[in-house]
Amino acid sequence: MPKTSLPRLHIEGRWFLDGHGRRIILRGVNLGGDCKVPYPDGGTNFRCDFSNHREVSFIGRPFPIGEAGEHFSRLRAWGFNCLRLLTTWEAVEHRGPRDYDVAYLDYFAELCRLAGDYGFYLFVDFHQDVWSRMTGGDGAPCWLFEKIGIDYRRIAESGCALVMQHLYDYARGGRQEDRYPTMSWPQNARRPANGIMWTLFFAGRDFAPGLTIDGVNVQDYMLEHYLGAQREIARRIRDLPNVMGFDSLNEPASGWIGQSLTYRHLGPSDTNPDRAMPGLAWSPLDGLLVSHGVTRSIPELEFDPAAKPNAVVHKQDRTINPERISIWTSGQSDPFEHAGAWRLNTDGTFDVLRDDFFQRVGDRKVNFIEDYMGPFFARVAENIRRINPDWILFAELDPLSGFFGPGFPAETPSNSVNAGHWYDVVTLATKMFSPNFSLDVLTGEIATVAEQIQARYERQLGKIAGMSETMKGGAPTLIGECGIPFDLNGAGAYRAFHGGDCSNAPWTAHIIALDLMYNALDTLLINSTQWNYTASNSNDLAIGDGWNQEDLSIFSRDQRTDPADINSGGRALAGFVRPYARATQGIPRTMKFDRISGTFEFVFESDPSAARSTEIFVPRIQYPHGCVLELSGGNAELDLDGQRAVVKVEHPGEVRVVIRRKPWAP
Repeated sequence: MPKTSLPRLHIEGRWFLDGHGRRIILRGVNLGGDCKVPYPDGGTNFRCDFSNHREVSFIGRPFPIGEAGEHFSRLRAWGFNCLRLLTTWEAVEHRGPRDYDVAYLDYFAELCRLAGDYGFYLFVDFHQDVWSRMTGGDGAPCWLFEKIGIDYRRIAESGCALVMQHLYDYARGGRQEDRYPTMSWPQNARRPANGIMWTLFFAGRDFAPGLTIDGVNVQDYMLEHYLGAQREIARRIRDLPNVMGFDSLNEPASGWIGQSLTYRHLGPSDTNPDRAMPGLAWSPLDGLLVSHGVTRSIPELEFDPAAKPNAVVHKQDRTINPERISIWTSGQSDPFEHAGAWRLNTDGTFDVLRDDFFQRVGDRKVNFIEDYMGPFFARVAENIRRINPDWILFAELDPLSGFFGPGFPAETPSNSVNAGHWYDVVTLATKMFSPNFSLDVLTGEIATVAEQIQARYERQLGKIAGMSETMKGGAPTLIGECGIPFDLNGAGAYRAFHGGDCSNAPWTAHIIALDLMYNALDTLLINSTQWNYTASNSNDLAIGDGWNQEDLSIFSRDQRTDPADINSGGRALAGFVRPYARATQGIPRTMKFDRISGTFEFVFESDPSAARSTEIFVPRIQYPHGCVLELSGGNAELDLDGQRAVVKVEHPGEVRVVIRRKPWAP
């Protein structure tokens, strides 16, 4: 097994620097998509009523320790140097308050240590999607619902959350848009289970001052348990040099904070100038009524590219909770009613008492980013730095903040990274991609050639990267998630593969989409961790990454035809296994790769005071017959060392490195 000694990284302005003074570009992957669910049979492709939530185990996610060498070797061969390593609050504290899963913690710590042996930097991601498995996602432990007075068994059947295990017809299989919509998490985020839990998590003191658990306000109780789970992992990995720090929390949501109690967002308005998104246009009042067993008819919005300038229109209403099921336990009312937001009368009618209940605290108008995310970042940073003062905070806002938001809060601690996420929203939501037709859901504009798509990607990613300038002293940008569904275009590539076509041809759309994404990352010289690598992935449309029919894994065992070939099982490798400058003896200026010609160009301003040479990853997948190296500018030497181009400079100046593909020679 290889042993790699990694120097610790630190931040200087927009760059990561290693202990040799080189600027580092991190190109990594999320490990892995199935870490959201218990091992081995906790995936959403298994029927489950969550009644075993205290007895589950996450040991084996992302893979058993005995398989680590195979997977780490493969990821290293593909050029990755960084991992966003997933865990969940539930994985650590599923048994009950402060009853930590010690065996899982030991497993996770060993995984982190092994990752360093294989040359991977990593940061720990406490992952969540739409709060918890019981609300259609992953993240928080189930026992929190009991503490708040919610019966988790009624959440799905009341319509307070979309839960695959409740809606999906397992005998039928495949995609079932009529029962369980593809990529449903944005819609789930608007449903009442999420509205309630996120509002309490971030702002319980302000909006539910009367709700206490074990003598403390619900917000303080929930936050301290989250931070406690984080500390348990931190203590076990504090001395590993390859561990850079922690993600604050994956894709945090604002709940109902800042919203009018009765407002339904159907399109840009004076109340909300943002474009509307497809799905149900819930108001907080709709959600609270449904949570109490009141049937509601709610507007449903759909894409309509012909309806410019707003491509999302209201075409029908949807009846929610016709069975009139309340999620609250006997005698329990929601804390916002108790705090005076509204009143449910005994005859079934209701009164709105304060339409601005979630918008104002006393005389102060609330701002979610400044008032709640800022203090949250500060608490997480303080929490992890009590364990290791040098750790970096990978700070995440709501995933749409990069498109709509003003920037990071003033309280964002120093030594933080902008770790926002980016996807081509339409490709992600529809699982369709064509370089000849691509809709920008945010503007309604249509691109008809690949160059226009790449230009849009650069604009969107550039806006996210620009948010780093709002952080103290500037900060690196690391796109914590970016990627594509591999069951694109009706999963035609899977059918072709199983029909015997193991060439790149069925994966052309995937390769182009990934190529355009990485071209944009190269242009902007920003870091990224692609979503994702799932060791258990299956081409089955009911399974995918094992979570809600998502299928974004760059690897699938279903496609591994030759166990002796490290690349076997990889999907669309030509789209993401590509050259890049891992470490630069100076300041990177431009980086560009032409996948068709195989030409890579890298220009940097050399700094001979840096103790180590520039290293460029040169993958054999792109250069199967070898490559030709060219060097101009400065006083430098260039050498090809395995899959690395090594450039050593002795004097300052601009250096240009060009790598070209050697033609095949019989």
